[in-house]
Amino acid sequence: MSEIALDGVKKYMDTTLVLKNITFLITEGEKVGIVGGNGCGKTTILKLIAGLLKLNHCAGYPYAPVPPGYDEGWVKISKDTTVAYLEQIPQYADNMKVIDVLNQSFEEIHMVEKEMHLLEKSMQELEGKELEKTLNRYSELLQLYEFKGGYEIDEKLNKICTGLKFDENFLNQDFNLLSGGEKTTVILGKHLIDTPDVLLLDEPTNHLDMDSVEWLEGYIKNYKGIVIVVSHDRYFLDHAVTKIIEVENKVCETYFGNYSDFVRQKEENLQIQFNNYKEQSKKINHMEQSIKELREWAMKADNKKFFKRAASMQIKLDKLERIEKPVAQHQSMRLNLKTSERSGKIVIKATGLSKSFEKKNILHNAELLIQYGERVALIGPNGCGKTTFLKMLLGELTSDRGEVSLGANVRMAYLPQNLTFEDEELTVLDYFREDISILEGKAREHLAKFMFYGGNVFKKIKLLSGGEKVRLKLSKLLYHDVNLLILDEPTNHLDTASIESIEEALYGFKGTIFFISHDRYFINKISERVIVIEDCGFKSYLGNYDYYKNEKEKLANLIDSESQSESFLKKSNKNEVKGKKNTSTTENVTQKDKKPKSHHSASNQTNKSEKKAFQQAKVEERVKAIESEIRELEACMEVSGTDYEELNRLFSRKEALSKELDQLLEEWVTT
Repeated sequence: MSEIALDGVKKYMDTTLVLKNITFLITEGEKVGIVGGNGCGKTTILKLIAGLLKLNHCAGYPYAPVPPGYDEGWVKISKDTTVAYLEQIPQYADNMKVIDVLNQSFEEIHMVEKEMHLLEKSMQELEGKELEKTLNRYSELLQLYEFKGGYEIDEKLNKICTGLKFDENFLNQDFNLLSGGEKTTVILGKHLIDTPDVLLLDEPTNHLDMDSVEWLEGYIKNYKGIVIVVSHDRYFLDHAVTKIIEVENKVCETYFGNYSDFVRQKEENLQIQFNNYKEQSKKINHMEQSIKELREWAMKADNKKFFKRAASMQIKLDKLERIEKPVAQHQSMRLNLKTSERSGKIVIKATGLSKSFEKKNILHNAELLIQYGERVALIGPNGCGKTTFLKMLLGELTSDRGEVSLGANVRMAYLPQNLTFEDEELTVLDYFREDISILEGKAREHLAKFMFYGGNVFKKIKLLSGGEKVRLKLSKLLYHDVNLLILDEPTNHLDTASIESIEEALYGFKGTIFFISHDRYFINKISERVIVIEDCGFKSYLGNYDYYKNEKEKLANLIDSESQSESFLKKSNKNEVKGKKNTSTTENVTQKDKKPKSHHSASNQTNKSEKKAFQQAKVEERVKAIESEIRELEACMEVSGTDYEELNRLFSRKEALSKELDQLLEEWVTT
């Protein structure tokens, strides 16, 4: 049984105290998320468990006094427990392909298989005791081969490659030529194949698309060993873990449940702590007042008893264990987004939009309309064309056919995914004032809203972390009045507290928000509409990510049920034909022989009713889609004004949809 325990761990990195008192226990099969701000020590904990960092105890520990700068506590891991840590990317030979790296997980099985083949050849020439001895060895190897999963190699490999979307071209690429993110994903796949007792994952979702992340969630849920995850992906933590360890102020607290449970429990604990703090403060004030009065009475009456009582009460007060005042909110961005005058009703519009690269179609006759005040998330798998569409919208790319444009009076702010700065030698303050006429005091006041305080404004850009660079870009973008925010992966590189502060700021923004994100928790909180790029077009879902996911699951279940029904019908029809043939060759049919026929009759009746239900469900789904599209067309017609060509096109489309809707309703009534 595998167990991991950290007991009173205190860890220094050089002379800096990173962890003060870390204590927790993780038992067999638990799925644990470690959360906390950037730099709080989460990765240090993983490295201690992986054995990459050691505790630097002083001589004679734990019996000798501990001098300053030495580590304390223990990291305890069950004997013979195998541990894999995702962050490590080993070096491989130049000619190693991705498939070769993955196959290294089966190296021991391949060695056993090789020895078995050698024994098979030798057994053809052996006799007597030598043959018997070889057979016994072969039997042992066969059992070992089965135990190690030799017959499941292809199944394991296919499962991982399908889930992480490793196609044949990718598998045959040189590992050393891959990007850092691709290498990390390959090593993740290798660790999942290895199935160690303890799997340590540091930000595993950073380089995966949504489908792969959801597959990984399911894989972790069913994983038999311990999984410890450090992640800022709150949706992932909601669906993959059952325990949260929060690292804060160099100590940790354990919460049972997923991320949402942790947030709720923490709020409740803070409220309880605050109530206890208030009660204790009242008690302390009362005791201090009583001590003061007793001393005054003692002085006036020259009574030593009062002095003694005051001294006794003071001793009790000094020994009282003080409850610290809880900090309800961490330091976060104090944004106050304001919009300029509102834009026209149409903010973003694409008509007949087509774009392809070489032989790959990205968009084909795509239509899109985003209106003022909407909060829209654009999602889709990697490479589907999300960033391509943004570049066409911003004028950085031209379309092959059709057009995409911004509406009237739109004032836009755009935050790109990959941030670049022309001169990274500039300080934060100099960069902000570079092309803005503003006094230093006012500039520092604005930067303070984005958590650049005091001397931090004189920090050079090249020394900033990824999250700090995002905050600096946002500070400059949002200094100007805007009514359209376009955000490309805005939560990348930010810790949870910063993401939550951006969410809070966006709640108060009254303009239009259009963003690309893989952060499903962020999409759920911000978006009121999800647009998916699929089949070279835009498909709209009037809800957040959970709504989109539920609709997709309904459709998948419907298709699944229909395919099962069709296969069952085919099988039933075959059995019926076979039954008819048997009847024609038999003159006397007994009562026993008639039973299968009546069974087929009943099953056919059931199949017909099932098929009818599926047909009705399909029609209902299509009716909903048409009605939704008609509503969008009507909205477009309202804002098209005197553009008669556009009105004519929209009206023709509406007429065609209305006819299709009438036919579907007739079909639904008659089925």
